[in-house]
Amino acid sequence: MATLLSVNVARPEPIGLRRGRPVPSAIAKRPVEGRVRVEGVNVAGDDQADRIAHGGPDKAVYAYAREDADWWAGELGREIPHGMFGENLTTTGVDCTNAVIGEQWRIGTVLLEVCQPRVPCFKLGLRFDDPQMLKRFAQASRPGAYLRIVEEGELGAGDAVELLDRPDHGVTIRLVSDAMLLDEELLPRTLAAPQLPERLRGWIEQRAEQPDAAQ
Repeated sequence: MATLLSVNVARPEPIGLRRGRPVPSAIAKRPVEGRVRVEGVNVAGDDQADRIAHGGPDKAVYAYAREDADWWAGELGREIPHGMFGENLTTTGVDCTNAVIGEQWRIGTVLLEVCQPRVPCFKLGLRFDDPQMLKRFAQASRPGAYLRIVEEGELGAGDAVELLDRPDHGVTIRLVSDAMLLDEELLPRTLAAPQLPERLRGWIEQRAEQPDAAQ
């Protein structure tokens, strides 16, 4: 059964140093108990240190599958607690990575829509104390899913994750992630998803037209 295992939140706090300066981040999320309000562009009690790169309506909630976290536990030889990847929602029985862009989940009284993959930044390396983690994360093709809030409400650990709607265009979180991070020849295929965030769609269109621009 598709289930929400944990709701995880954090406020910005220093997670390490970069160029000798403390780096604030809310990636170190921890489980909270009880029903949690989801509204606006956040889960109650959560925040972002850098609201330009993180957060906003198209990155309001981040979900990561326990199955993927368990894979990482074996790969890294370490315990991976709920929230370790900075996810707000730790799920089981939900294939977050192969979710289709635009599919909608009902959790508690909240309606969420799959929006885009997580693209790692250097803070993930600080979180894991491993500068190679960004590359490993990209190559593993297990990015998890950012969700937009369609209907505000409350949710909590133990709630079912109900799939209400799935578009038939077939563009998955994994496909978008791989196109952005591993193989730009895949980029044109991702444009079949009308639910892609406008900003991301513009970047993909530009890259697809000029695939060698960053070479």
